[in-house]
Amino acid sequence: MHSLRKDAEEIIARAIRAVMPERAVLQALEGRDFGTGRLILVSAGKAGWSMGKAAWDCLGDRLTGGIIITKHGQSGGPAGTLLVREAGHPVPDDDTFSATAEALALTENLTEKDTVLFLLSGGGSALFEAPLIPPEELQDITRRLLASGADIVEMNTIRKRLSAVKGGRFALHCAPAKVFTVVLSDIIGDPLDMIASGPAYPDASTCAQAKDIAARYGLKLSPRAKELLDKETPKVLDNVETHITGSVRELCAAAAQACAELGYEPVLLTDCLDCEAREAGAFLASVARTHQGGSRSLAFLAGGETVVHLTGTGLGGRNQEVALSAAKGLAGLKDTAVFSVGSDGTDGPTAAAGGYADGETQAVLEACGISIFDALRDNDAYHALEACGGLIVTGGTGTNVNDVAVVLIRR
Repeated sequence: MHSLRKDAEEIIARAIRAVMPERAVLQALEGRDFGTGRLILVSAGKAGWSMGKAAWDCLGDRLTGGIIITKHGQSGGPAGTLLVREAGHPVPDDDTFSATAEALALTENLTEKDTVLFLLSGGGSALFEAPLIPPEELQDITRRLLASGADIVEMNTIRKRLSAVKGGRFALHCAPAKVFTVVLSDIIGDPLDMIASGPAYPDASTCAQAKDIAARYGLKLSPRAKELLDKETPKVLDNVETHITGSVRELCAAAAQACAELGYEPVLLTDCLDCEAREAGAFLASVARTHQGGSRSLAFLAGGETVVHLTGTGLGGRNQEVALSAAKGLAGLKDTAVFSVGSDGTDGPTAAAGGYADGETQAVLEACGISIFDALRDNDAYHALEACGGLIVTGGTGTNVNDVAVVLIRR
């Protein structure tokens, strides 16, 4: 089984290297003429530091000023003269609010000759925020949506209406300056109005949809929040040009290529995975069981983003739940494993990027007195996988393009 784990780690490393954002930023900026006006950089998201540093390396002193806002612990140090700030994710914190205020101050009173270079990546919904309601209420709404299992589109439909920078409002703040946006996508289908809640893109959602989502998840809203859900966000923005780069498709393609180079025949099941993490894990284990009788080494890949409904008080993340949920179906299978990992290197509120399970995982857990059923019921995949050596730890990667899960069958 050791060789399977080694293969998994190699596949993860190669796939993540292929979706690092530096090359994409440089390609977007190559030959770009920003005129003679001021050029202000704002880079926000989990890949904020990598994207911002790449832009600084490319543009240097052409930048009039700028700021990088990324997740706590994920900045790589100084980036020229740019301000570098770390903030809260997945729930915005005081550092989020103060860093966003700095970004807004940098982009005030611009003219039509000026340009804002806006580098945006997943996680921006929490990391780039100026609430129109009390911060404590926004934080509570975010926590409730996270715990409910709402998907990212549902969450962002609500959040963009409660914010002074989401739903196209940041672009309006920058007007009449031009906004050139480079987006690293972390949402299936690349909906630009939903990635980081669309600070610089016209909103395609409606008030009716927002109110329906609030009712569906039983959100308790203040009168001010209810009033904001009734207000339409910008539908037209004339000062924005958007360049989208990176996606879960690229992550899956890179993982598939790595599998092939390691001797597996890769099969892409989907790059639109969107279901409960536990259901995904059980499904991947069933795929593994179906293909036990062959003579070829196989790899089945699924990219996307699953969701978790919090029913317990344990520690974990969606990728860890995928792996732990697969362990029961994998029990006893020879040279077969399932792993799932987040491309940003963090999975839920943990330092792990995801989880790994193979045909021996359930037996090891039982020997430790750990029930897979009980661990999942308490949303405690982290400690269960920690006990059996199933945690995948990469550290912060500097990118963020969804998750990839893989079934490996070695023959």
